[in-house]
Amino acid sequence: MTTPTGTGPLAGRRVLVTRPRPQARELSDALAARGALPILFPTIEIRPANDLAPLDRALAALDHYAWVAFTSANSVAVFFDRLAERAVPAGVRIAAVGSGTARAVAARGAHVDFVPSEFLGEQLGREIGEVRGRRVLFPKAARAREALVVELTQRGAIVDEVTVYETLPAVPDHAAKAELERGIDAVTFTSVSTVENCFALLGTRARYLLEGSVVACIGPVTSEAARAAGLPVHVEPVSHTVHDLVEALEQHYAGATLTASGA
Repeated sequence: MTTPTGTGPLAGRRVLVTRPRPQARELSDALAARGALPILFPTIEIRPANDLAPLDRALAALDHYAWVAFTSANSVAVFFDRLAERAVPAGVRIAAVGSGTARAVAARGAHVDFVPSEFLGEQLGREIGEVRGRRVLFPKAARAREALVVELTQRGAIVDEVTVYETLPAVPDHAAKAELERGIDAVTFTSVSTVENCFALLGTRARYLLEGSVVACIGPVTSEAARAAGLPVHVEPVSHTVHDLVEALEQHYAGATLTASGA
């Protein structure tokens, strides 16, 4: 568990982190730096797709594509792992849905040519530029949203969707569940899957354990899933990044403190 070090509106707040364990550190560290106590409760696991032959075929013909479009750091990881020592061919441009995904691409030594003004798949599809008649490779999750594909197809692109990873329910963590049972002040969700599998893991106790907590969602798609599950959404940052999620949660508590003090 990350040790809190800071002070401020989040100091002492018990905040549930539902990201998969390998990806939780950034969020946990950002919360702890502001004095919060992160409670790590992984609700999902990320695994490469069982059959990566379609990706291998796409990589063998990568120079036929005008764009590769990434909507998550997970797809970046699998793509570049399979690409191995080869480079992305000159003339093939890379689009990333947001800054976190762009950083994942840059960490692999590749250049990101485009990031949309709003970190959503549909926005990427609208703003990417002229794509009529051009091939776009979309390495995706097994249950990825269709918004990007719909937008690109409507604009005349030829989109090849390749499933490269899947999101699975996490194995229940009994120690983390015990921490959750002690009570939390806030819960953070960073994807639709974290919402859905949180409820799957907690079962009939989900509403009881989350009732009264501040619900912080990284963006509108995740917020929609939370509301569909019956949760109110109190925090949603304008920019859909982990850093902005923590800042928005801190601002929420700062505003609540001012209101309570009558300032």
